Order: sequence, then C-alpha cells, then structure tokens
Amino acid sequence: MKADYINNGDTIYLVAPSFGCVTSPYKKRLEKSINNFKALGYKVIEGDNIFKALGYASSNTKELRGKEINDAFKSDAKVVLSVGGGEVMTEILPFVDFDIIKENPKWYVGFSDNTNLTYTITTILDIETIYGNCAPSYYNLPLTYDRLDTFNLLEGKLEYKGYKKFQTTSTKKIFPDYEFNRNTKIINYNNFDILEGRLIGGCLDCLQVLCGTKFDKTKEYIKRHKEEGIIFFLEACDFNSVGVIRALTQLKNSGWFDDVKGFIIGRSLNMNDKSFGINMIDAYINVLGDLNLPMLLNISLGHINPSLPIRCGGYAKVEYKKHNIYITYKE
Repeated sequence: MKADYINNGDTIYLVAPSFGCVTSPYKKRLEKSINNFKALGYKVIEGDNIFKALGYASSNTKELRGKEINDAFKSDAKVVLSVGGGEVMTEILPFVDFDIIKENPKWYVGFSDNTNLTYTITTILDIETIYGNCAPSYYNLPLTYDRLDTFNLLEGKLEYKGYKKFQTTSTKKIFPDYEFNRNTKIINYNNFDILEGRLIGGCLDCLQVLCGTKFDKTKEYIKRHKEEGIIFFLEACDFNSVGVIRALTQLKNSGWFDDVKGFIIGRSLNMNDKSFGINMIDAYINVLGDLNLPMLLNISLGHINPSLPIRCGGYAKVEYKKHNIYITYKE
C-alpha cells in the first residue's frame, strides 16, 4: 500500500521524533526550508517539538515525541516529514499508535534515525515510506539532486539513477551550495545486472537495534512478499568496519536475509575507516558474500551528500548499467 502522491497546495506536517532543530546551522536551515516549502506551493504544519531540545538527546520526552507522530497522522496532511535524525528515536516506538497510521496512510519521510519509522511502518503495516532527506535540507531553491528527487518521489515520478559525484569537503556556511568533488565508483559484486522486488532497509545502526524486538516484523514481511522478491538497501552512520560486520552478522543470523534477491549498499559516514585493516567494502562482502547474491556497493545512498532517496516497500526494477544504478518503480 502507498499513500496518494502529493499535489500543489497539499500540506506537509513537520515532526521531530529524534533531534529538534535548536542549534546552528539546523535551526536556520529549517526556517529557510519552511519558507521554501511554502514558496513551492505547499502548506506547512509545524509540530510542537521541531524547535525544542527538552528530552535526553532528543526534542522532547519519548511520550510527547510519540504523540507528535500520532497527531501528524491524524491530521489532513499528505506528508509527515522529519526535521532530523539523531540517537534515541527507538524509544518512541511504544508510544506510536500504528493503528492510527494504518487508518490514515501518509508518506513518512526521513533517514538515519528515522529508520525506526520508515522501516517499521513498511514492515509492520505494508505502507510505503521514503528513506530520504530531512526537512532542513531544502534550504536552497531550486531543488537539486537528492532534494529534488525526494519531491519527485512524493509527486509520483518513477525513474531514478545514482549521482555521478559526491561531496567530501565540509563547509561552515549555513546555506552552502555543495560542490560534489569526488567521482562515485560503484562496485558490482556477483554480476549484479537486473533485479526486481520490494526495496526495504535503512540505516544499519538502527536496524540492528530493531532486530529481535516486538517491532521486528521483517521475516513476516518477507514471507508476504516472497513471490515478488526482496532487495535490501543498507548504509551505516556511526559504525566502523567491524561494527558493520557485527551488525550484519546479527541480522543474518536472525534470518533477515534468508529469502532476499540481492543488496544495494550505500556509502558509510565512516567510509574511509580501516579498523583492524578491514575497509567498509570488505566488511559487507565478509558477511554477505557467502550468500552468493548480487550486490552493488558504494552507491549514492547514506550520510554523505547526495543520497538517493528510496521508496521503502516500493516494488522496483533495479539495474546496473553505464557504471551506475538505475531504479524504476512500478505501480
């Protein structure tokens, strides 16, 4: 199931289920992004927590952050857009009313810590979400790259491809125009050519925490969609290379990968880590290689700009051609 695509004049509801935007540059970027959403023709509802930092490493208490999600899904908005990732979003899950979400399907958009909802909404309720840019990213117009593609997904565009370059230099500017200065070099493992199936996944740091909890309905989801096939997309934030190995091993030993067709692996934030002499690419191959499944590694996905937004739960054809990844969603 997917929510309706959005149109000019529809409403975006901003929520802060993890961090709120109270420090520089996030606060000013969010304020600018809100103005840009309105300039693009959308209405905006500002959730109670988006400019707060009243909780432990979070915008507010876990109860009030959960309530904000419930309020957003009860509203007339078409999109629920997170204002940021963070650290402790997993603690709101007992306070999220999944029945409300089921009765009021909307596009939930966010990445990183937002895996706690992009993944659970999809695997528990069979409702598609978007693993993509959080609200403060839209501070410059016209929208380009991943920011444009996130709205393209929301508006119903079906064809996407990876980005040829990515950004390796940081900037202290509040509203930078990023210069992408390094070429993307995709690694094609086990002759990845064309796969079709449901795309599920997210941030590995969060998926490991969800694994084995009462909110882990991965195997049930895969069983429902076994005939269509499953393609996992993965990327990591804080993990070094051995952390990736540990997390993947837990998911693998829990049966998450027993009936999947292949993997698309993004760039880790610590993409240059070589703990114990193991680089990030080798970490993924070390754990997943013996499954003898096709993998595309080092694609434009993750915590390094730009990051290709993904419809979690979307049925798609994924191709490797012209040294790039192409994703075509099917209705």
